Formats: sequence, structure tokens, C-alpha cells
Amino acid sequence: MGFSLKLLTLGAAAASATNLFVSDYSGAVTSFALTASNNGTYTLNDTFSTNECAPSPSWLTIDSNRGLLFCLNEGLTTPNGSLSSFTIERDGSLTHVKNATTITGPVSGVVYGAAAGQRAIALAHYSGSAVSSYLLNGGGKFGLNQQLTFSLSEPGAVPDRQDAPHEHEAILDPTDQYLLVPDLGADLVRVFTYDDDTLKLKELSPLEVAPGTGPRHAVFWNAYGVACESCLTYFYLVGELASTVTGFAVEYLPNGGGLNFTQINNSSTYGLLNQPEGNAPAEIQVTPDNRFLIISNRNNTSFNLPEPDGSILASDSMSTFKLQTDGSIVWHQLWPSGGSYPRMFSIDKTGSLVAVGNQNSQNVVILKRDVATGLIGEPVARAGLVGNTTCVVWDE
Repeated sequence: MGFSLKLLTLGAAAASATNLFVSDYSGAVTSFALTASNNGTYTLNDTFSTNECAPSPSWLTIDSNRGLLFCLNEGLTTPNGSLSSFTIERDGSLTHVKNATTITGPVSGVVYGAAAGQRAIALAHYSGSAVSSYLLNGGGKFGLNQQLTFSLSEPGAVPDRQDAPHEHEAILDPTDQYLLVPDLGADLVRVFTYDDDTLKLKELSPLEVAPGTGPRHAVFWNAYGVACESCLTYFYLVGELASTVTGFAVEYLPNGGGLNFTQINNSSTYGLLNQPEGNAPAEIQVTPDNRFLIISNRNNTSFNLPEPDGSILASDSMSTFKLQTDGSIVWHQLWPSGGSYPRMFSIDKTGSLVAVGNQNSQNVVILKRDVATGLIGEPVARAGLVGNTTCVVWDE
């Protein structure tokens, strides 16, 4: 599909604009300006594009405080992957700083380390069955710190997807002491601590989940939005293969000994509704108001949406659950994602807009969200891309 921009609404005098960065498998990282007009409508315009994270950009990690963007190239058509860094300019354009070859298949990255000290970025490698880290040296410069590879003694419960470890995400716990990596192939969530000075990772006891779960992405949550070892903390894990969201109560072990997980609930990502066969949940996020959990569902075509030209758009879905103080979740809403295969989504800092990257529809859809009710609503803007959409992040 050639590049096309599709606007759902045209505003009057512009009141404000926010930048988003979007990656797609054509090799491009594109800057978009979402402009809110005084009459409440929006426009979404592409303002910049670069191919310096080609050929297969899969994930974007933004460091807004330092004006940096890190792009992971999955390397679908090359023997290796790569990590690229960019400085974010005031107009939303990107200036390339560095590119380095990595183990194949990086699909997620997170920055860790002391805010005022040495920091690093950790990468989860899906096809490379690995976790790697790179020391950040300021201004977008970085260097290899560590590479850890994993193996399986035998295939898992779903051999075609669990033939090897498949590290799918890298996240931090709320206290920033531990790095967690869901492993879709091994049915584990790997847990790492790290040395404060060298930022070298050390693997601790993992969270083991039911065979065939296929851990993909996860989030932590505390009812009061605080982070401490003694705080009541919960962990929610999306199982891509089982199409589940599983909640765990988290206990911090003494002396930096790791985390203990106690399962408290398990649900279909469709909640109370009948789940379509083949549904494959992907992204999971807690809303900025700390009240709801949102999950994207792929491969379900739960909605048929009329298009302006009279055609019908088959759409996958977004699930919303309400978070309870005891860690339980209550199904709240199922809503169209605005396209096929919502691989990733991001919520703006106000919680009133959700940017969804629909991979197979090669688009980005901005959905309105009611902060008071927690309900996602109609799209306010949409843009097309050249390749399959992989990641979208807000620059706020």
C-alpha cells in the first residue's frame, strides 16, 4: 500500500499539537503531529520520516526527559537486528545519532539505571532468544554492555510458537530494582536484578506460568499509584497463545532476592464475552488515572465498521477492565481498534486519547476516551502508513 493520509476530521483554527512517533515494517519511523482545534476536532499530519532504523523497525523507546528516541530493528530480512538512537528536535523531526548491530529479533526495550547516574537500555530479542543491554553514554551514544542467550531442553506446549525461548518485552518493576522479560516460548517471565555500577544483569528465579500461556506483555499496578517494597503490588500478564490476562500479587523478597508471585485471577481477554477462536492479545497498559487496564486483541474481527466510501472495515478490538483494590479485574468494555491486528497502542498523559497501531491495516487510529467513565469512544483521526504498523508512542 502506498503512503496515504486519511483524516477523519478537519479542524478550524488549531489550538495545540502533540507529536507521535510511529514505526512500520517498510523501514520507516514517521513523526506525526496531532492537532486539536478550538472546535474540538483533530487533524493528524505526517511531518517527518526516516529510514535509518531499517529494514524492520519493531519498537520505539522514548526518553522524553533527555530528548531521545531509541528504535529497535527486528531484522526480519537480515541475519542480525540493530539498535538506533535519535535526538528529538523541537519540530518533531529526528536526528540520527548511532546505529549498532544486535542479536537478531529485538522487539522491546526499556531504559534502566539511576536517573542521575549511569543508565542502560535492555532489549528483549524474540527470534534471538536473548536479552541484551547497552550502556547509554549521553546524547544518544551507547555501547554494548551484555548479552544473555537462552535455550529450551524440549519444545513447549505449542511447538510451532514454543520451539525456542522468545523474549517478547522488557519492563521494570515499580521500584526500578528488577527487570522483567516475558518469554513467550518458555512460558516464563524472567526476572533480573542488576549491579548499580556496571548495570550488568543477573537472572533470578522466574515466574513460571501454565504450559501454552505464551507470555507476551505485562504491567505492574498499585491501587494508590505508589512504589515501595512493602506496598501491595499486582502484576498482570497477557498470554498471547492462551488469550488470557492473569493477575498476580507480588511480594518483594528481602535483600534484593527477587519477587514472589501468587496468582489471584485468570480471565479471557474478552472478559464476559465469548472469545473468538484464534484471538491473540498483544499490548497491555494501565490508564494514567490508575483505574483501568486496557488490552489489545488481534485476529478476532469482532467489529465491522462502515467506511466513508461505503465499504466495510473489519476491525479487531480493545478490551477495558476496571481494576479493583484487591487486585481483581472487572470486564468493562469491548471496542473496535479501527483496523486489523492492533499490535501496540499508547495512551496520552491525560488518558483522553488512545493511539492504536493496527499492524495489518497499516494505520494509526486515534481513539477518544472518556476519562470519567473509562470508556473508549469513536476515532478522531487516522493516518495510513507504507508498511505494517509496529509501534506508536507519544512525545509528551
